Amino acid sequence: MTLAALGWNDSLAQAFAPYAADGCAAARVTLELKGYCEVTGADGARLGECSGKFIHAAKAPADYPAIGDWVAVTPQPGDPTRVAIQAVLPRRTKFSRRAAGEEVLEQVVAANVDTVFLVSSLDGNHHLHRLERYLAAAYASGAQPVVLLNKADLAEEAATGEIPREIAAIAPAVPVFVISARTRRGLKALAPWLQPGKTIALLGSSGVGKSTLINRLLGDQVQLTQEVREADNKGRHTTTQRELLVSPDGVIIIDTPGMREIQPWEATGDVAAAFTDVAAITARCKFRDCAHAAEPGCAVRAALADGSLDDARWQSYRRMLRATAHEARRVDRPAAQQHRAQMKKLTKQLRRRVHEKSGEE
Repeated sequence: MTLAALGWNDSLAQAFAPYAADGCAAARVTLELKGYCEVTGADGARLGECSGKFIHAAKAPADYPAIGDWVAVTPQPGDPTRVAIQAVLPRRTKFSRRAAGEEVLEQVVAANVDTVFLVSSLDGNHHLHRLERYLAAAYASGAQPVVLLNKADLAEEAATGEIPREIAAIAPAVPVFVISARTRRGLKALAPWLQPGKTIALLGSSGVGKSTLINRLLGDQVQLTQEVREADNKGRHTTTQRELLVSPDGVIIIDTPGMREIQPWEATGDVAAAFTDVAAITARCKFRDCAHAAEPGCAVRAALADGSLDDARWQSYRRMLRATAHEARRVDRPAAQQHRAQMKKLTKQLRRRVHEKSGEE
């Protein structure tokens, strides 16, 4: 395995130059393990562990290596199968979300991804609001999203029905393909994104066929697959760890455990990218801070009235804004304080108005 086969380029070489001068070698994180990770470089795959210096300098969990990261490593004395990770090279793109648990922490799911395949299925495991969250997360990552509607062989009517058109409506700038990983239907159309040295990440809830698709792309039975439960069309979480694989054609593929609920870490500014149609309408409002309630010249209310903006689409946009604003306040203490001050002011105004009206009566 060469570094070029893993996606190495001139930009990475430039960023790595200071570490090369210190005697480090370059490698890419190809498998996440508990407390460790597998890193692959010119000398093959070895077990990597963060050095004490690295751990001391790390300020947050997101600073630690994630699948797809490029790292600078040094040999572990006396053990050629292990290396010490000294640094993580700057990430070109990253897919992050809020980590599980009460504490507000960023979790990097995949790094240095060129294209995110957002995989949904046509056999019942399909949800437009979930796809909207995936789109916002994909835009936040910096990678290009492509929607794949899998299992066309199990739902021929759905493959040619409303679902592809509904998705095209909520993601007008995103390529949408109907495929069947099991029968290989539609896979040839993915060729523009399946280029040697390019990294693909697959995201989607369990049971949508990600592992089967990876097997087709790799040309081998690499990932185990399981049937979905007939009762609810949900999968059994075949993939349990994040792994980077290279196809015979040189395509780099990252698989992630099935994720049903996503809260993008830094998606607040990317909601507009996932809702370009709605954002274009809000930009036409007379006032920049339009609340889309009773203000004159509100383009949103006009679009809702004439039917050019679907109410369900508008409500999805508002829901995403509320969710991302809530996450931003959890992370940004000044933003949270400002929000509380605004709510306190509004509450006082409401109480004063109620008091005045009761006095009039």
